[in-house]
Amino acid sequence: MTVDVETSIEIDVARDQVAAFASDPENAPRWYVNIRSVVMETPPPVAVGSRMAFVAHFMGRRIAYTYEVREMVVGERFVMSTAEGPFPMETTYTWSDTATGGTRMTLRNQGEPTGFGQLAAPVMARAMRRANLKDLRTLRSLLENAAT
Repeated sequence: MTVDVETSIEIDVARDQVAAFASDPENAPRWYVNIRSVVMETPPPVAVGSRMAFVAHFMGRRIAYTYEVREMVVGERFVMSTAEGPFPMETTYTWSDTATGGTRMTLRNQGEPTGFGQLAAPVMARAMRRANLKDLRTLRSLLENAAT
């Protein structure tokens, strides 16, 4: 069973600022509740082909995985997928302008769990949706508070 979770939020900060902050993997532990650490495996700046090792805690389990940047359109779209790890996953960020000059950020996670993950896919999808919404709210709070 495929897991496909998409969550969006409006942030009252210009798109270029939101995109720059969100697409910098070193900022991930600041706004992703489950991510404990990120270590760049390739030298900066982040570009297509860049790799980074993440350690997260999700549904009571420690998960270590490596993401590789697959697509990067500055200020519009950022796509990473797991190169290594227990749950093949693609994460996509997209940004668009709002009518008020802010940003609509969409976070999409999709993947095909294997083993036990297949059985737990519906539960995982609900947990991911809740976590993603919490993460996007944290991101909004960080960025809007920094802008004031």
